[in-house]
Amino acid sequence: MNTDLNRVISRLCGAAICAALLTSTAIAREKENPLESARQVKTDVAGLKAPAQILVDVWGIPHIYAGNEHDVFFLQGFNAARDRLWQIDLWRKRGLGLLAKDFGPAYAEQDKALRLFLYRGDMNAEWAAYGPKAKTYAEAFVAGINAYVADVRAGKRPLPIEFRIAGTMPDPWAAEDVVRIRSHGLTRNVASEVKRSLVACAAGLEADRFRVKLEPAWTTKVPDGLEPCSVPKAVLAAYDLATRPVAFAQPKDRHAALAHDPDKFLTEADQQRDRIGSNNWVIAPARTATGRPILANDPHREHSVPSLRYIVGLNAPGLSVIGAGEPALPGISIGHNGTIAFGLTIFNVDQEDLYVYELNPQNPNQYRYGAGWEDMRVLHEKEPVKGEADRDLELKFTRHGPVIFVDEASKRAFAVRSIWFEPGTSAYFGSSDYMTAKDWNGFLAAMRRWGAPSENQVYADTRGNIGWVAAGKTPRRVNYDGLMPVPGDGRYEWQGFLSLDDLPKAYQPKQGFLATANQMNLPADYPVGERKVGFEWADSARWQRIVEVLGANSKVTLADAMDLQNDDTAMLARRLVKLLQPLSSDDANVKKGLDLLKPWDARDAADSAAAAVFEVWVANHLGPVLLKTTTPKAADLIAPEASSISAIVAYLESPDAALGSDPAAARDQVLRDSLGAAVADVASKLGPDSSTWRWGRLHLAKFDHALMPLADKATAAQLSVGPLAFGGAANVPRAATYRRADYQLISGASFRMVLDVGNWDASRTINTPGQSGDPFSGHYRDLAPLWATGQYVPLLYSRAAVEAATAEAITLTPR
Repeated sequence: MNTDLNRVISRLCGAAICAALLTSTAIAREKENPLESARQVKTDVAGLKAPAQILVDVWGIPHIYAGNEHDVFFLQGFNAARDRLWQIDLWRKRGLGLLAKDFGPAYAEQDKALRLFLYRGDMNAEWAAYGPKAKTYAEAFVAGINAYVADVRAGKRPLPIEFRIAGTMPDPWAAEDVVRIRSHGLTRNVASEVKRSLVACAAGLEADRFRVKLEPAWTTKVPDGLEPCSVPKAVLAAYDLATRPVAFAQPKDRHAALAHDPDKFLTEADQQRDRIGSNNWVIAPARTATGRPILANDPHREHSVPSLRYIVGLNAPGLSVIGAGEPALPGISIGHNGTIAFGLTIFNVDQEDLYVYELNPQNPNQYRYGAGWEDMRVLHEKEPVKGEADRDLELKFTRHGPVIFVDEASKRAFAVRSIWFEPGTSAYFGSSDYMTAKDWNGFLAAMRRWGAPSENQVYADTRGNIGWVAAGKTPRRVNYDGLMPVPGDGRYEWQGFLSLDDLPKAYQPKQGFLATANQMNLPADYPVGERKVGFEWADSARWQRIVEVLGANSKVTLADAMDLQNDDTAMLARRLVKLLQPLSSDDANVKKGLDLLKPWDARDAADSAAAAVFEVWVANHLGPVLLKTTTPKAADLIAPEASSISAIVAYLESPDAALGSDPAAARDQVLRDSLGAAVADVASKLGPDSSTWRWGRLHLAKFDHALMPLADKATAAQLSVGPLAFGGAANVPRAATYRRADYQLISGASFRMVLDVGNWDASRTINTPGQSGDPFSGHYRDLAPLWATGQYVPLLYSRAAVEAATAEAITLTPR
């Protein structure tokens, strides 16, 4: 048996799983043809040009081998449908605004909102924006999906259980569907513009410093012509409907599930600065134990089942790539080919603005622009609705974008301008361009075309080079900063876009590594006033810890990189605990809190009592007490949960007159009062005996399928994965954001990857809860326990290694 593979599996998984994997792999290795030990499946497929294979390894990762480029992308689509049909079908129906057709009139408003944000521009320009092969990739990918869908609809392949629960069928795709859908992408910061206006109206713009820290140091102002109090709290209802996942509920609960709650939406949007992001780093050969580069990436998004990401290997003459992408898109966005490796995190470009218009009192379809009135573009579309006649949808657009709200009383309209409406900004689709690059210059050429999301892309190659480039379509704002809504009368316009050369990058850095974690990483001499990229970034705590660890290790191993992805050290906790050190109290709860936190190592470990107290404190108690003391008029508007802890910690370290004549003493009292309340809160949840408190008793990972409310009890249980005790929090490398109402995990790193650049078979990955979307598949939940305990599986690249680990060999022939 291959002893290297033996050691790999032993390192990565528990005893029971290891035994099964080692046995099956040993049998495979001992045979002349290791594939003979795999389950053999043969099938014919309409539209396939030549025979091909899909080898599914023991971890559920498919490796596709085709004889030509068309077939490899055709089979990527076919396989995505085979494993994730419900997920990708819902992705399409949601994105195109076709929900009411399947699910009834309750979804009609969401359909209307979704159609407002579709790309409606020139499709020739759209395809050209992604590179020379984008359209052919998409056409082949969609043909593969459609081949599978046609067989399902004809009864030749099984209908997944989700369709039976929902009472629907999968529909065929057009290639344009892949790119016209924009509303699943990430742009930012229109919700923050609204929140800032509400805070300015309630308590003055100065109060907004407690909500978000602007970086680089920047003082914004209310734009000329904007009255902050004129911005309705519910102005983004349509935007919310267009960007949220599809919610399913029983009829009696459906209204609540689908309704727009402006307070909840704006609060969650604030959270996204730290919740929706990623970590990545790349290490030069001189600083690794092997003398080869290491590239690591763990993107952070909402947790779901099936997982947002899907790992796949694509192999055809002239093409060999492996990594993760989104299952409804061709290609991969995070991974490697035979020469280069790549990984991404969000680079917080502000790619959208909210415009406010004065309406013509005589014509509600005209708005003030310049010295006169300009007509809105009004479209009418048919919307099919289950159980009733088609509806007529009226969609209105200004020169800036879709009209999302009309205030009849004040004769104002509001529209969103987003890079979504520019060619080439379908989220992640640009990866089809860079995944085949062979060197740094080829990678940069693809990055010049990259539109969305705006990303920190890290790079490494087999020659030992490493690099970082910030890329994304970046509006050039000359006379305003994008931090508040602006009048749409022509005074505040984008002056084109910044080029890739206007954004920062680095190649072969002297320090021997590069790391990003959504922090503000514009260079100190960057001309911020001239190039207003963005001012709202994630807290730098994750990045600080990553750099601290990498900087102290001159011979980083793959195991070190995996450990760092699972590191739960809270840099913000270090700062707050430092403020607690001189404090004492006679109050029993405060004393218990101080006794737990003062000696704490600031690790959000699952088995830590101090971590439970700290996270409950910063999530639900510290912010509210401080805000009620300093800014009572805005306390209910400024999110007090973990997303705003960055600005709060910065203020507590340097309190000012907002806390009265003795700011330090008042600050200390805020710390005591809020900490005592947090300890009482923990005791109410975990019992009075603090020796039994554990962060993992509160912080649980549970993956609930969206269709669970419609399923019977037994099926609902099969659809769910977990709960699993989990460490970490939003602002630690082991990113694990929780819902502050019950501390259940809601987002973080569901996919992780650590690449040994050049020795590709040594690379590692994990994708929770599993690769498959079939609740009855062994790969639906098999990776969740490994993920929860910080373990990985091999990301195999060479055909020999893949064949040795193959569990299912699917032979496909043209029909």
